[in-house]
Amino acid sequence: MSTPLRFGPELRRLRQEAGLTLTEFSTALNYDKGHLSKVERGERSASPELARRCDAFLGANGELQCLAVRPESDSDTTETPAATNLWLVGRRAVLSAGTGALIDLGLKLGSQAPAAAAPLLPSFRAQFDQLRKLGQSTAPKALLPLLETQTRTVAGLAAGAPSATRAPGFLLASRFAEFTGWMAQEAGDGGAALGWTGEAAELAHAGGDPYLGSYALVRRALVTLYDGDAGGTIALARRAQSSELPPRIRGLAAQREAQGHALIGDEHDCLRSLDRARELLDSDDARSGAEPLIGTTHVSDPAAMTTGWCLYDLGRPKAAAEILDRECRRLPAHALRTRARYGFRRALAHAASGEAEHACAIAGEFLRMMPTVPSATVNSDVRRLARELSRFRSNRAVHDLQPALARVLAPAHD
Repeated sequence: MSTPLRFGPELRRLRQEAGLTLTEFSTALNYDKGHLSKVERGERSASPELARRCDAFLGANGELQCLAVRPESDSDTTETPAATNLWLVGRRAVLSAGTGALIDLGLKLGSQAPAAAAPLLPSFRAQFDQLRKLGQSTAPKALLPLLETQTRTVAGLAAGAPSATRAPGFLLASRFAEFTGWMAQEAGDGGAALGWTGEAAELAHAGGDPYLGSYALVRRALVTLYDGDAGGTIALARRAQSSELPPRIRGLAAQREAQGHALIGDEHDCLRSLDRARELLDSDDARSGAEPLIGTTHVSDPAAMTTGWCLYDLGRPKAAAEILDRECRRLPAHALRTRARYGFRRALAHAASGEAEHACAIAGEFLRMMPTVPSATVNSDVRRLARELSRFRSNRAVHDLQPALARVLAPAHD
């Protein structure tokens, strides 16, 4: 039996067990009654968003989500090799050579000027802080060549430096590599993101930090999350929560695990993971960790923001909108990329709550911003928003927003 034919009867059974008429159910979900009727009869497939909402409202504990069909359009778009090759040549050369090549480069540099790293490290650290800030308002492809070069340079200087300078040099190089991986993911190359994160872990280990390798699991879990692989996300995140790891890495991993549970509609385990994340991230040990700080530096309460994110996936858009409204107001004005990421999730929550005009007003601001800070990961929520708003085609605000949505989602031509 096909999945739509299994989903529909099960939805009808659960709705009737709850004592709801189709009219009452459609009103509660802010969905068209005729559409829901076709879904129940197996004439239409349920979108992941509808399945999550039905699951949460009827307390199906993820059973309905398992029966829903995920449209092919949910997968992230990737660039063609022709467009990508223009900017990936340097990255591929570094990844194919590995960290050993970076250290070999440093030995050559160090043999010429072994004490050069000590006075240069503060300058490179300042550059890192500036590049991280610039990443909030610049296209990732524009930053990648510079980040790759800086990673190679700092790693090389560290390898040839005196012992007192070598460890902090490698640690700074690892942060450059980790941030390079994040920019690669934002540019739509998950493979490069994982490769650079692996390089970051090796560089950190060379600098005496054995823990960044576990953060690589958190980064890998983010890639699987955007691929819609909830099971993979949960498994990777759990591996990064062993007791010997620093609280910040464990807290970030617990957040990622919560997002995985939310994807499959497991509210109990999701909220339990969020509680664990909040406790770990609020601990003194997490706040006083080594700098530069791992993970986001612009979200003042990561656990709260992630709770809002998860509640939408759990089919509770009104509760999600309330939290995201509050937390998004606390984001710094210059953090354009972070504001866009959570802003579109906020717009999604309002659209799912039936507040089409408000959702369009929120989205309009960030759609104007997207040419400045393009993001393959943010685009996944832009696509979901476009589908959510398509239920309100007769709404004037939705109609007026369509050209801006289309421009952002159109394939890029380099």
